[in-house]
Amino acid sequence: MASAAAAANLGSSSSSLKRPGKKPNTHCSLQTPSTLHFPKQSTTYTPSSTTISTPTTKHPKRDTPSPVAPSPKQQQKQWNFLQSAAAMALDAVETALVSHERQHPLPKTADPGVQISGNFAPVPEQPVVQDLPVTGKIPDCIQGAYLRNGANPFHEPVAGHHFFDGDGMVHAVQFKKGSVSYSSRFTETNRLVQERGLGRPLFPKAIGELHGHSGIARLLLFYARGAFGIVDPSHGTGVANAGLVYFDGHLLAMSEDDLPYHVRVLPSGDLQTVGRYDFDGQLKTTMIAHPKVDPVSGELFALSYDVVQKPYLKYFRFSPDGKKSPNVEIPLDQPTMMHDFAITERFVVVPDQQVVFKLPEMIRGGSPVIYDKNKMARFGILDKNATDASNIRWIETPDCFCFHLWNAWEEPETDEVVVIGSCMTPPDSIFNECDESLKSVLSEIRLNLKTGKSTRRQILSEADQVNLEAGMVNRNLLGRKSRFAYLALAEPWPKVSGFAKVDLSTGEVHKYIYGDQKFGGEPLFLPRDPNSEREDDGYILAFVHDEKEWKSELQIVNAMNLKLEATVKLPSRVPYGFHGTFIGAKDLEKQA
Repeated sequence: MASAAAAANLGSSSSSLKRPGKKPNTHCSLQTPSTLHFPKQSTTYTPSSTTISTPTTKHPKRDTPSPVAPSPKQQQKQWNFLQSAAAMALDAVETALVSHERQHPLPKTADPGVQISGNFAPVPEQPVVQDLPVTGKIPDCIQGAYLRNGANPFHEPVAGHHFFDGDGMVHAVQFKKGSVSYSSRFTETNRLVQERGLGRPLFPKAIGELHGHSGIARLLLFYARGAFGIVDPSHGTGVANAGLVYFDGHLLAMSEDDLPYHVRVLPSGDLQTVGRYDFDGQLKTTMIAHPKVDPVSGELFALSYDVVQKPYLKYFRFSPDGKKSPNVEIPLDQPTMMHDFAITERFVVVPDQQVVFKLPEMIRGGSPVIYDKNKMARFGILDKNATDASNIRWIETPDCFCFHLWNAWEEPETDEVVVIGSCMTPPDSIFNECDESLKSVLSEIRLNLKTGKSTRRQILSEADQVNLEAGMVNRNLLGRKSRFAYLALAEPWPKVSGFAKVDLSTGEVHKYIYGDQKFGGEPLFLPRDPNSEREDDGYILAFVHDEKEWKSELQIVNAMNLKLEATVKLPSRVPYGFHGTFIGAKDLEKQA
């Protein structure tokens, strides 16, 4: 997607979901083809290309391999009489439910004709293509694989659909011995494998479908199908479409509704899903999509939140070789949306903000994800090595909602923790339709550990103010004071026309524009040399789509002077997506 919150306003007017057999007309701000078209997807796959039935890793217990899906007919033949009868009855109930839903217009935030239109629409898998054409010269230091995650629904939605609901697909560009390759593969989640085997979507969509009474009905349908063994949610229900992190020899694809999935980059540049990854049986809960790897210690830090039962929030960490710490239960009065957090050298910075989960709102006909105006936003400061939350320090930050935090560090001379994030208003517009235009303001938030007070300032001047979302700092400085941030230029909203290089101390901003009618997503900063004295000595990598020519490319930009170094022409369209990472050639050789 164009930014982390782009799905909030993907259309300028809403359009209702049309009946099967008719492509819905879409009138939206994307100015791209106005019909919703789903590519023909294969209902079977071969272990050699997309999944492996038995992981052959140095830690064989760590992965639950993705099963090979039978065809829909094979799946139904495995049912007994009771299951077949239950399936027919529940299908009839669902048909009636969908018929009822289609009598009412969908909000833009749940209308698939808006949410997955244009270059937000899904694509089929692309087996690896070698020796891609390159314009310019690829810097010699770029050796390895650039990978980016995204939402790519396998099946056409039958009802509401939010962009965040799509199945995870990883796009990979490998740079190897002077040649460049590209591939894209679905992450073979438990959910995707079962739905592909059954020939249609049956797992509820957390944002697009779970609204009001129909959302409750969909949950009951799902639980009933689970009770009869028609679907099996016991091995996870997540889509693994948001984040990517490389840690302890494993590339992990993540969404905060499940455990991560281990994906392997093959020597050819193709991708394999190894399976659901529980860190050798140590991880029993979900993990958010933005864990943090400390560049000095090599540890991985993470959060897990629960929307149903206490404790609503847990913190944990992993040693560089994958040993998990005990969970630290952080007491919260209500379940809260925590998509991201931050680390410093000594602390974990936990945002407890005003977007919360209130499941009873569904009974009243609303969304379970709401903006609680009566709640005071705050940040919690917790020691990285804490064994419990008794010493967490909460500091209030009025009217502050940051979907993403770009960095944080300590300034001992003032007893402050400095947090850099993009403050979004309205806070819940990612999930709920609203008339107010969404703004994402790059901000510096100072948390004073001595006084318990906070201050916040807008980093860009009013004249330079633009929506900045999705990006990063030099990851070698994560948790340390950094000067520059590289952030998606979400203009015209919700598209990304380029990226901004922002001096966090002065507010000076330099913009790089992808080109006429060219739009992209998150810029990835790749250091030229980890030991370089210049923080901005490196390159920006970004997928870019040309909406005039309807072709996609990878642009490589010098981060010091913002000059285009090289362009890689890609063999198939790359939809706007979420977050990415880069794995160096040496680390690729060390994969589990």
